[in-house]
Amino acid sequence: MLKGVVEAKPTDPISTYFDELYRALAAVRVSDNEGKPLDIQAGFEWVADTARAAHKAGNKVVLIGNGGSAAIASHHAIEFLKNGGIRAVSLNDPAALTCLSNDLGYANVFSEQLKLQGLPGDLLLAISSSGQSVNILKAVEVARANGMKIVTLSGFQPDNLLRGRGDVNFYVNSNQYGFVEVAHHALIQAILDIYVFPRRSA
Repeated sequence: MLKGVVEAKPTDPISTYFDELYRALAAVRVSDNEGKPLDIQAGFEWVADTARAAHKAGNKVVLIGNGGSAAIASHHAIEFLKNGGIRAVSLNDPAALTCLSNDLGYANVFSEQLKLQGLPGDLLLAISSSGQSVNILKAVEVARANGMKIVTLSGFQPDNLLRGRGDVNFYVNSNQYGFVEVAHHALIQAILDIYVFPRRSA
């Protein structure tokens, strides 16, 4: 190597990956149902307060998602229930999904369940990485008609169809499924860890 020439260090793929994940989390945007920006703390507190109020009134938290988002929904349903002491259910039962998709089409697997199970005062957490999933969008429509409160978590394009349809909306500015899904998981876990679990006895 020539004297005085600094050899470039090879790119560290692990550091690059986690730098991008940090960027995605730091760039999360929260808005209300009119598209007005909200402080992320205000968004977190709204979800926690609404979940507790729903439980106190005899209602529940309902979580829905497809694929990786379905796993997030199932994971956090039990977190709300077991560790948060809040009634919660994920609408990802295999028998329900296969029955309804077979008889009514996959676009209706969540909306049909909400027509029967969704009650005024329930809180829906609708999770979609792309924000374009038809079955999630239809479920949100039914939830709104049923008088449910709605939280959306989406990513990819900033003008995706799900963003803006909730009372509170969390948007992850990334086009990569992995980063969006991890961010959605982290957002819900942070709400639980910071605002729900410490106040369980409240």
